[in-house]
Amino acid sequence: MKVLLALLPLGLTAFSLAFRAETPPQKTAAPKDYVITQFGAGTDSTKLNTEAIQRTIDKANAEGGGTVVIPKGVFLSGALFFKPNTQLRLQEGAKLKGSDNIADYPLVPSRMEGQKLDYYAALVNAYQVNNFQVTGPGTIDGNGLRFWKSFWAHRDSMQKIGKSSTNLEVHRPRLLFIWGCNNVTIQKVKLHNSGFWTTHLYQCNNVLIDGCDIRSPFRPVKAPSTDAVDIDVCKKVTVRNCYISVNDDGIVMKGGKGPNAQKLPENGPIEDVLIENCTFGEVHAAVTCGSECIHANRITVRNCKVENDRPLLLFKMRPDTYQLYENITVDNVTGRCGTIVTLSPWTQFFNMAGSTEKPFGTIRNITVSNLKVKVKQFAVLNGNPTDNVSNITFKNVQATAETADFPNKYPDVKFDKVTLNGAPLKASKEVREGSVVKPLKPD
Repeated sequence: MKVLLALLPLGLTAFSLAFRAETPPQKTAAPKDYVITQFGAGTDSTKLNTEAIQRTIDKANAEGGGTVVIPKGVFLSGALFFKPNTQLRLQEGAKLKGSDNIADYPLVPSRMEGQKLDYYAALVNAYQVNNFQVTGPGTIDGNGLRFWKSFWAHRDSMQKIGKSSTNLEVHRPRLLFIWGCNNVTIQKVKLHNSGFWTTHLYQCNNVLIDGCDIRSPFRPVKAPSTDAVDIDVCKKVTVRNCYISVNDDGIVMKGGKGPNAQKLPENGPIEDVLIENCTFGEVHAAVTCGSECIHANRITVRNCKVENDRPLLLFKMRPDTYQLYENITVDNVTGRCGTIVTLSPWTQFFNMAGSTEKPFGTIRNITVSNLKVKVKQFAVLNGNPTDNVSNITFKNVQATAETADFPNKYPDVKFDKVTLNGAPLKASKEVREGSVVKPLKPD
């Protein structure tokens, strides 16, 4: 336990800046650079640099703070723990490459899949490190192939005996885990090949992810559960100018799961998220609410491009969790996707944990506007029987689809200047047949 506490540093007291009118602002010295090769790190790909890089971080912290610099070259490492007043910069041609041995990632108090639990540290960890920065233009590479192969082998072996497996049964590290930090910047860095989730933000405020290239492969070996950005109990998060292509969801709202999730102090809402000027390549969905989320409020997606055959906006509705998704705006998106919106049940690992609660979901105030997209199907609006859905509006949307029909069982869905395959789409009795909306036939 003493070792564990040493790895997870204490938080910083928030800085307050107060200036008197007669006192000019004081200039502060630029943060000092601490280059890891000056502390024993080397580019021999067979040798771990974990101790040398951690020694660099500790030195920067002990001397009042500074930037840990990864120079040009490939540096193999296990889990690293950044401390107050330390930052990370990867120079051009630099690669911080994760070990593919889970023993190099200690088991620590953590958060995974909407639960508080002990789990394996990420490659880059920051706990209560305010003003934390990770900047490029270099690369953080999770070297995840061994973990991906183990995952699929385990899943195949379980299926052969008629059992399911969960994501946590095959031990895999995340690429970045940033917990309890305010004023975080992740900028112009390549985040590739994570063993598990790529960027996990938990209980953070004021986060900017800007100009990053985030990817993991779909082939020849799929990189399972490598979500690009998991936003977990956070406020004021901006993701802009990023390219995202991962073998799971792109940007995900999380925050807890289970029939009593809303009562647990470690869970909470996601509020004020802006996603803009991003391109989504192959993903399971561009923007997702769930599968572990109790409240997402004021989410804006604008000026983005999609290049895949999966949902642009996905709501995973858990029948074992109270969920509230509200005030979500999607504006000015072009390209190709599977659906514009999919709202459907999500029963993976359903667990009422003995509770007699009867959870339900609420989805309200969803606006989709100014889209010109090619889709497989316009939308799927078909959640759990207990879900309350209201005020979904499509405005100024031009869509072409392989199939003109789409399931929709909710009356409060509005269409304003929406065309599907060239025909106007309206929510009215004359175009509604059961739960399927059909476009009006041209006059």
